[in-house]
Amino acid sequence: MAKDYQADRRDFLRTSATAGTAFAATTLGSRAQDVEGEAFFHRSIPKGDFDILRLFAALEILEADFWQQYNELGGIQDKEVPGGSGNSAYTAALEVLDGDMPQYIHDNTDDEFTHFEFINAYLVSKSVQPVNLEGFRTLKGSQATGADKSKKRLTNLTQLTIDTSWWTRFRDDSHNPDLDPSFVFPQAIPDLFKGPHTAIPRDDTDTNDKTHIQAIANTAGFHFATIEQGGSSLYPTLALKVTHPEVLRILLSIGPTETMHFQTWQDKAGNAPALKDPTNGLTFPDLNSPPFGGELFQSNLIMPEPCSFISRSLPRCSIIRPVATSAKIFGAQVALKFLTDMGLFVGQSPAFFMFMSDLATKADAARRLG
Repeated sequence: MAKDYQADRRDFLRTSATAGTAFAATTLGSRAQDVEGEAFFHRSIPKGDFDILRLFAALEILEADFWQQYNELGGIQDKEVPGGSGNSAYTAALEVLDGDMPQYIHDNTDDEFTHFEFINAYLVSKSVQPVNLEGFRTLKGSQATGADKSKKRLTNLTQLTIDTSWWTRFRDDSHNPDLDPSFVFPQAIPDLFKGPHTAIPRDDTDTNDKTHIQAIANTAGFHFATIEQGGSSLYPTLALKVTHPEVLRILLSIGPTETMHFQTWQDKAGNAPALKDPTNGLTFPDLNSPPFGGELFQSNLIMPEPCSFISRSLPRCSIIRPVATSAKIFGAQVALKFLTDMGLFVGQSPAFFMFMSDLATKADAARRLG
């Protein structure tokens, strides 16, 4: 991002990080409890909380990297999200999913930059080492018109295996991963789960056939939602492990933004036109026809259907799922494996995987104190 933008943001963070937040008492009789609350708020932040923040800083850096690749080709370029000049064929294919796709891609990209910059600046303000992945920026990006061809990348968007089971998981009113850990939710786009497929034009030859570039744009639309539903779950999952209320506030403030992203992209993915790519056979079915469609699976449903939660003896509830109550189902190491299996890191070095595995292991080992 632009240097003046970063400096202004970080100056603000350094100033605001020193400002305390107290629990306000509503009556004189509650003052004793208030003082106790203040003491809790201002006590030292445990190492486990910082381990969780460092993991999220790394994940947000990785998100910013691949979102910038999408933005260069199909988003809006400006001082906040620099680089690239746009690819007209790819952008036109994305706009089939929604005419506002360039703006949405730009805004999602900008959000991820602000997330990792904020978390790293917060770590620095607490004298904790921030996360820097620049040494792992070695991958070749798109060579298509519009991309910054010389820029090295952290992530690979050209060999993706995309799990689209979130499409049925959020629409299923009978199963919940916490209560039905062995239930296998069907894939919306089975071919994407077989992979690998590219979500960006690798070079200009990928833009020559209109159906092929539309398939690439459809792939991107489902990748957008697949990534953001992961963040929607991981933030509340790890929030249950933190101790300090300020760190909890950070996770519970950034996490819902990821959920807003997911809801947006789930809606756009539902607009992906049915087609069969003539170059590789990748098929996008009509999502409003059997085995999907109907009251629960129509493509314009973007709110989670109510399902059993905590206990089947309680009323069904509309929730984010997989829910945050079972680290065995979804935690930092599971999330890292999910991203790795997706092909997002194809070509990365063993050192990169060791570094990320260490961050994830430490985040999962964190425990809420007191």
